[in-house]
Amino acid sequence: MNDRTHRQTRGEGFVAYLLKRCEDRGEAARLRRADNPATEYQSWEILAAFGVDLEKQWERLPFACIAASLARLEERRDGNAGIGRALAGCYEEGNQSDAARLRLRRLLACDSVEEACRILRPVLRLIGSRGRSPLNHARLLDELQRFHRDGQTIKARWAQDFYRGAGTGDTGAEEER
Repeated sequence: MNDRTHRQTRGEGFVAYLLKRCEDRGEAARLRRADNPATEYQSWEILAAFGVDLEKQWERLPFACIAASLARLEERRDGNAGIGRALAGCYEEGNQSDAARLRLRRLLACDSVEEACRILRPVLRLIGSRGRSPLNHARLLDELQRFHRDGQTIKARWAQDFYRGAGTGDTGAEEER
């Protein structure tokens, strides 16, 4: 994509910002704790420096969730797979896996961004440890930021990504839209 025609989203900016901050091992360690309610406060300095309103839980939690996931990555770069394809890529059977379908259904049943972030915590850990399709954290963050306004559309996109992009044995290597 031509850099002059592409306007960076807030999610893309945050991912770039975090990947730079994660070069410091101490900051990366604090960010890995961002998705745990008991230790989330340790990441607040970094989140606030990016402009995240810490008082608004619906804004803070998506940033904390994505920050923890990015900080756990061994390879410090963002992927290109949507959450559906990345989830299906964790299983040999792809989107035919009962376990993958169960996790997707639970995610699709979420009514709030806070609930979605709580359900995403173990899903993101699974994707980070077993996923064959690297997750696009920036896109997921942008979707979570819009979840409270357009949740049905976001969930439909996740389901379509799951069923379309990662069938049996397909790692979803085709280029994203």
